[in-house]
Amino acid sequence: MTAATINAACETCPVHNRAMLKKLGVDTTEFDYVIALAGNPNTGKSTVFNGLTGLRQHVGNWPGKTVARAEGGFSYNEGKYKLVDLPGTYSLLSTSVDEEIARDFLLFGQPDVTVVVVDATRLERNLNLALQILEITDRVVIALNLMDEAERHGIEVDDRHLSRALGVPVVPLVARQGKGISDLLSAIEQVATGRFQTKPRRIEQRDAKLKKTVEELT
Repeated sequence: MTAATINAACETCPVHNRAMLKKLGVDTTEFDYVIALAGNPNTGKSTVFNGLTGLRQHVGNWPGKTVARAEGGFSYNEGKYKLVDLPGTYSLLSTSVDEEIARDFLLFGQPDVTVVVVDATRLERNLNLALQILEITDRVVIALNLMDEAERHGIEVDDRHLSRALGVPVVPLVARQGKGISDLLSAIEQVATGRFQTKPRRIEQRDAKLKKTVEELT
């Protein structure tokens, strides 16, 4: 087998750091892929977690921390996925314990996919975290949750435009009703297996530029 063949095959291989994840207290023995679930508080992240895992979940603490960690598992097509719910946070740049845990998991655990749950009614605030995560990893899916609330408030979000602007899949959701979960599973699989080649655009995080970008998407 040539080096070129090996490299081509590895484009679809899992990328997570199994040894580092073990140090972080995450056992990946029975799973093919590791998925991180990130997002601001109050975006419906826990509802998305429950929608993906059902009853296949448990709660513990992060090693050496008093912060709770929820883990779950799910199967989709032929793959087995470990889902780790990161602490809800507005940023990866501050020094709180929650931010430290989320940042370290993304940097050192190197999950195969990071699902960023955003509130469709507060897109500008939520995109700050999404853009910070895109500086760490290209393997991102945006879960655009609370679309029903956005509609109720007369807010229209062009998810296809947002996907093109960010270079990653964007999946509209109403997680509490289960709407969009099947599409989210498909997007996770496509990024995890390399079938969807993410091409994030690096958007400089200045308030004026971010605001302009959001205005173009809504």
